[in-house]
Amino acid sequence: MRIVTFSIEGGAPRPGALFAEMNLVMDLSSTPYADTMAMIKAGLTAIDPPGTYPAYNLNDVRLHAPLTHPPRIFAIGLNYREHAIESRLPFPDFPVVFFKLQTALIGAGDAIVLPKNSSEPDYEVELAFVIGKGGFRIPASAWREHVYGYTIVNDVSARDIQRSTSQWSMAKSFPTFCPMGPAIVTADEIADPHALKIGLSIDGEVLQNSTTSELIFNIPALIEYLSSIAPLLPGDIVSTGTPSGVGMGRTPKRWLKPGDTVTATVEGLGSLTNPVVAE
Repeated sequence: MRIVTFSIEGGAPRPGALFAEMNLVMDLSSTPYADTMAMIKAGLTAIDPPGTYPAYNLNDVRLHAPLTHPPRIFAIGLNYREHAIESRLPFPDFPVVFFKLQTALIGAGDAIVLPKNSSEPDYEVELAFVIGKGGFRIPASAWREHVYGYTIVNDVSARDIQRSTSQWSMAKSFPTFCPMGPAIVTADEIADPHALKIGLSIDGEVLQNSTTSELIFNIPALIEYLSSIAPLLPGDIVSTGTPSGVGMGRTPKRWLKPGDTVTATVEGLGSLTNPVVAE
């Protein structure tokens, strides 16, 4: 199942199920689930077929980030071998963890707004997983019990701000710097999240092209590590890192600019497309 948060003609966000092959969004606001967080906490992985609830053409709705108020957005740095190499940094011995602020979230089709106080805005396609059942000190062997589903994150980054300090979170948290979506795909639909094609293009030019098999720390390892320090909560987002091909790693550097259209893709999860505008 693909769960979304959507609105119609400027109305309040509501929970839905995306049927991409039919170009439909089913409205689930009349169900017992007030929002997608309630669906995640309930472990919902299936819904009645189209026709059971009101449905709208996908072109007539606005998709928001599928989870608009996650408890936390964990992000992992330097977690693809080739990206660590292009960054001229050694492979980390432990996961490099930072946070993206909730206020950075936007959905598919929303504009990435480039801030005036950064001249080096970068793109990073990432596979993210969503915690369903929370827990503390979760063993790696139990990881599947705790993953509700998967989504796409574009970890937009202000590289000049990032380099100015040892802490990355602020450089990653400007408003609109966390496009996410278009949906959360429940875990039962993804047989192996460590064998997915992942890539990003700008205006059709492919800039990132890899597979999630290149992760240094896979999902079981991340769950075990994160939960050894902080209990994981239902709805937590963990963005697992980006492959090589980011703007910072290119010669010449390739920064985001107004007028770009960025499309991040992960196999089985669809595509997340966002235009880029100036502040």
